[in-house]
Amino acid sequence: MYDRPFTAHSLDVAISELLAATSDGFDPELDARITQVLRGLREQLGMDVVFVSEFLDGERVFRFVDGESEIGVHVGDSAPLEQSYCQRIVEGRVPQLMTNAAALAEALQLPPTPIPIGAHLSAPVVLSDGRIFGTVCCFSAHPNPGLQTEDLSRLKGCARLVARKVEAQDFLDTMPFEND
Repeated sequence: MYDRPFTAHSLDVAISELLAATSDGFDPELDARITQVLRGLREQLGMDVVFVSEFLDGERVFRFVDGESEIGVHVGDSAPLEQSYCQRIVEGRVPQLMTNAAALAEALQLPPTPIPIGAHLSAPVVLSDGRIFGTVCCFSAHPNPGLQTEDLSRLKGCARLVARKVEAQDFLDTMPFEND
């Protein structure tokens, strides 16, 4: 497993290794490894929260959450999908990488979010049949002008890992990740 903090390069290597390792079948350690990669991505980017959401019956359901609990996002919570950046990103109405989401929200006249969002990255979790499962998102309460397209590429790699995880097991019977 990964026992040292991730650098940008080591995070890229970990995502690549996991994508290669899971291409032919189910990896029994995938839960813990994806959890570590998501946590490492959040820490490496200096973001407050990373989460995986599922789009279910017009709701965004949080299936994995790592980060500051005082922000108020917890596993199992849900919120109307239409009130989220997630849906707008999947539909192409807002960019996947926002270094200053509050300024963009104001410019686009988006409704306020229940949680203050300064910087935001999001990538859809696309299943092999083309359906959108949900998103992998990472955000902070404050703007982060240092975010780059390479950071979004890493998040997209995590979204591909999540898609493989979802497809490798019966999602309805078990939670998709270890979340400690």
